[in-house]
Amino acid sequence: MSNSDNHHVIILTGPTAVGKSSTLLKLTELSSAPVISADSRQVYKELSIGTDKPDAKVIAATRLQLVDHISIHDNYTAGTYEEAAMSIIEKAHKNGLTPIISGGTGLYIKAVCEGLDKIPRTSDEIRTQLNQEAAEKGLNHLVIELEKSDPEYFKTIDSKNTHRIIRALAVIRETGNKFSSYQNQRSPRKFTPIYVVLERDRKELYKRIDDRVLHMFKAGLVAEAKPLIAHRHLKALQTVGYSEVFQHMDGTYDLDKCISEIQKNTRRYAKRQMTWFRNQMKAQRFHPDDIEGMKTLLAPWFSK
Repeated sequence: MSNSDNHHVIILTGPTAVGKSSTLLKLTELSSAPVISADSRQVYKELSIGTDKPDAKVIAATRLQLVDHISIHDNYTAGTYEEAAMSIIEKAHKNGLTPIISGGTGLYIKAVCEGLDKIPRTSDEIRTQLNQEAAEKGLNHLVIELEKSDPEYFKTIDSKNTHRIIRALAVIRETGNKFSSYQNQRSPRKFTPIYVVLERDRKELYKRIDDRVLHMFKAGLVAEAKPLIAHRHLKALQTVGYSEVFQHMDGTYDLDKCISEIQKNTRRYAKRQMTWFRNQMKAQRFHPDDIEGMKTLLAPWFSK
């Protein structure tokens, strides 16, 4: 967990549409510390409406960092995020400030608070080659190679998980070492996380999700997605909101079906988030309206 009782990081999280941005606006009035976004989709400059990205005024008011700063064409990973977030945190601590991480991507939060395995980066050429081999020779061709190259890691994964198989083989081919040899090499953290999870009644949350999806379409989600359809193969666009709109453009869904599918899939995502937060975090839990309760809890770490 932590090597220090002197440094802390406040984690403000909760499921999609629970009200993290509005809560953050009210809490950051008490602090001059940097705020780090933990949203794996809001990092992309091209994706705004479909990710419910805060507008420029909110970003400025909350001093939000690691949002709206890369392209869908960039190779951005949880490891990339961890490195950038840790740099901001270390600088804040040196200045006597307690930074805030706000967002709902559990993997990003885990990366910062617990660390990730130090997996080497691999070249675009090797990953492209592996994807071509999977397409031309079938995934089983790569499964056999991985089982021979790293039987220890192979035993731990789903043999139908294309992403994990290609990721492991890319490292093996790039380095000549087993993928498993890079696991469990996490850097210890020198701070204590303070977890605050926002919660709403499920019926209330689902109503907010449905309303937000309707608002996205009124705001121009289809128009935002049109120039992106040519890049739909990119990982950044294989996500709720854009995937369904692309199917609408293909003629698979009419508009009403497209909207209902996004609402349904977003509700399912929120349910998975709630389960993850419940199982992974020992947190203080608040309704977003309980600002005074959160201020009382966090006051010792807030500073101007």
